[in-house]
Amino acid sequence: MLSELDQFYLKREEPIQSCLLGLRDIILSTDSDITAEWKYKLPFFYHRGKMLCYLWIHKKYKQPYIGFVDGNLLNDKDLLVEKRAKMKILLINSQKDLPFEKIKRLLTTVIKLRNN
Repeated sequence: MLSELDQFYLKREEPIQSCLLGLRDIILSTDSDITAEWKYKLPFFYHRGKMLCYLWIHKKYKQPYIGFVDGNLLNDKDLLVEKRAKMKILLINSQKDLPFEKIKRLLTTVIKLRNN
């Protein structure tokens, strides 16, 4: 039987499914201390036990995104604040190549800033 976390990815249609799986792999490969968990009915990623980011699909844009828990620490023109106080999101176009370097840079930056 598949876990709820696995089901989250596998019940999506293409190209959203491949995009989410690719994002998961990028996030997990950024740092060996990042772990994936099922929290609040969505895939959450933790760094050394602290919430780092999560994956979801934007209701309005119908695109996957990465929500950065401490997004207020990040300055990037592509991050959206919307109605969140601390969090910022990075919308991902599932029809294009994943912005691998940008995602790695944002994750690495927020990890460094939180540790200082």
